[in-house]
Amino acid sequence: MTSLAPLPQIIMEPIVRYALLEDLGRAGDITSDAIIPADCKATLALNARQAGVVAGLDLVMFAFLLVDPGISMQLRCPEGGKVSAGETIAIVSGPARSLLTAERTALNFLCKLSGIATATATLVNAVRGYNAKIVCTRKTTPGLRVLEKYAVRAGGGANHRFALDDAVLIKDNHIAIAGDIRTAIERARSAIGHMVKIEVEVDRLDQLEIALTAGVDAVLLDNMSVEDLAQAVAMVGGRAITEASGRVTRESATAIAATGVDLISVGWLTHSAPILDIGLDMPADRNCNRHLN
Repeated sequence: MTSLAPLPQIIMEPIVRYALLEDLGRAGDITSDAIIPADCKATLALNARQAGVVAGLDLVMFAFLLVDPGISMQLRCPEGGKVSAGETIAIVSGPARSLLTAERTALNFLCKLSGIATATATLVNAVRGYNAKIVCTRKTTPGLRVLEKYAVRAGGGANHRFALDDAVLIKDNHIAIAGDIRTAIERARSAIGHMVKIEVEVDRLDQLEIALTAGVDAVLLDNMSVEDLAQAVAMVGGRAITEASGRVTRESATAIAATGVDLISVGWLTHSAPILDIGLDMPADRNCNRHLN
């Protein structure tokens, strides 16, 4: 399990609140309200149906509490912890109507973020023993970037820039419009503050040499072969941070890390990682009542 700082409540609560409003619509949960007696209590279990890494438990708790402050949750697995298929992640207890009303919103957050954390952990394990860090990109779900990047950290990865104002990243279209790499770098340096770093994207070794001569903090080595990546790392010689990007898979990550790059950026971690299948099951396992006493 990684050492993971929780997201601040001020960030989480508005996102969860909006998701609940989206699901409750104009009249609330008319199904649960019609079928479940108002005084009915229930104890349910959040169970992992696949092995993976858990992320998003604070969001789950917010989803339940915003619907009903009378709901309680007992954790069986910590945030960022690994679970096996069939393992209970948490026990939730309280008014049955409220539990069912919050169920889908809670699971949507938990399944999505745990899926990202699990996919990240798979890549982190693939590069274990090398210096390379697995990092995410800005290819995120609009409005959910802070959560998805948090899930990458939960899986043992690291974050690239959060937004366009974090750092200068000069990409191929910037270069094409500016005219050449050197011009783009010089314009960027003259316009930014002294604490802002500059990274430039290159896909050929001759471009890399120009970027290094112009002076940059990092180079994004885009869609290069493993052989070219190794040569690029040798050319850089520690003068800049090296980042490999482009169609990274679990199978290719190890070979990429072996070239000596500092970072491996992976867009699909946030834009298309499969969810981790987690369900809210009734009844909870036979030990639930004992743990809730």
